[in-house]
Amino acid sequence: MSVTLDHVSQMVDGITTIRDVSLTLERGSLSVLLGPTLAGKTSIMRLLAGLDKPAQGRVLVDGKDVTGIDIRKRSVAMVYQQFINYPSFTVYENIASPLRVQGKPKAEIETRVREAAALLKLEPYLNRTPLQLSGGQQQRTAIARALVKGADLVLLDEPLANLDYKLREELRTELPKIFEASGAIFVYATTEPSEALLLGGRTACLWEGEVLQFGETPKVYRKPDTLKVAEVFSDPPLNSVGIEKRGDSVQYAGGVSAPADGLYASLPDGSYRIGFRAHQLGVGNATAGHHVFPAEVTVTEITGSESFVHVKHGSSDWVSVLQGIREFVPGDRLDAIIDPANIFVFDSSDRLVAAPAM
Repeated sequence: MSVTLDHVSQMVDGITTIRDVSLTLERGSLSVLLGPTLAGKTSIMRLLAGLDKPAQGRVLVDGKDVTGIDIRKRSVAMVYQQFINYPSFTVYENIASPLRVQGKPKAEIETRVREAAALLKLEPYLNRTPLQLSGGQQQRTAIARALVKGADLVLLDEPLANLDYKLREELRTELPKIFEASGAIFVYATTEPSEALLLGGRTACLWEGEVLQFGETPKVYRKPDTLKVAEVFSDPPLNSVGIEKRGDSVQYAGGVSAPADGLYASLPDGSYRIGFRAHQLGVGNATAGHHVFPAEVTVTEITGSESFVHVKHGSSDWVSVLQGIREFVPGDRLDAIIDPANIFVFDSSDRLVAAPAM
C-alpha cells in the first residue's frame, strides 16, 4: 500500500495553510513531520486521514484517487496528544473496542488484544480503567487501540507531548520497535528535532505549510537543502553569521578576519551565510586552525549534565552546548570558537553549498 499527497493545498478562512505539498508514503515506513507550531503538521495529517478535503490537489491510495472520501471508509487510525480512552472501560475493553465494532470473533479479539498489550507492556494493567493508570500507560493504551485496529495508515499527532520527560524518553525508545513490528504506514508529528533523530525513518521539514525537504532523517539533518531546513532541524536554535570570502581570507560580520581554510577553501569569492549548531560552537581555548570570536555571555542555563551558554558577538546571538556545569554569568567575556571544517555554508539564496563531512 502507498498513500500520496499530490500537489495538495489547503485554505482556512481564505488563508493558505498548506502550500503545494507532495509526499508519497509506503507500507512499512515511518515518516516524521517536523516543524514548529502552525507549520502544517496536523493539517497534513487531517488530509491524509480524510478528515479534510484539500482546496487543490489529490489524495491517492495505491494510485486510486480517494480525495473527499470519508475517513470511515478508509483504513486509518489516529493517536493525539490527549489520552483519548473510554474512561469507564478497562484497558482490555479500550483496546478491544475497534475489533468489537468490526464484529471480530471473540477468540480473535482475545488474541489480538493480548498481542497488542504485550507489545505495549500493558499486560499487568488490562483489568484497570484509564484513571487507574499513569499518563504513559494511558497513552500506551491509546496506541495499542490504534494498532489493534489493523489500520494501513496510523497517524500520531505529537503523542508524547503531554507526558513527563522520563515517560517520553521511555516511549521514544520503544516506538521504533513497535512501528517495525506493525508493518503499517506510520506518520508521526513532532516539534522536536531530537525526537525525529531518535525515531529515524524519513523526515519532512515543514515551515508555514510547505514541505522544505523530505528524505532519510540522518541525511536531512546532516545535509539540509536550505538555511531554513537547518533552522527547523536544530534545537537549540541554529547559530548563523554572514561572511565575505575574498581570495585566501574570510571576513565575518562583526569584524573578525581569518584564513579561508576548511570548507571556505573551495568557495568562489562572494557573500555567504554560515550556520553551525550549538554543539559545534566551543568556548575557551582555541585549537590550531579554529576561528575565534570575542564574545560576551548573556545567559547560562544549567541542566545538570549540560550547560547552555548564550553569547553575543557583535550583532549575532549564539548558543553553545557544553558538557557539565559551567558557571558563567552575564557580562563574562570569553572566546567563542568554530572549526571552519565543521559548518554549513549557504549562498545568497540560502541554498546549501558546503557541509561538514560526517
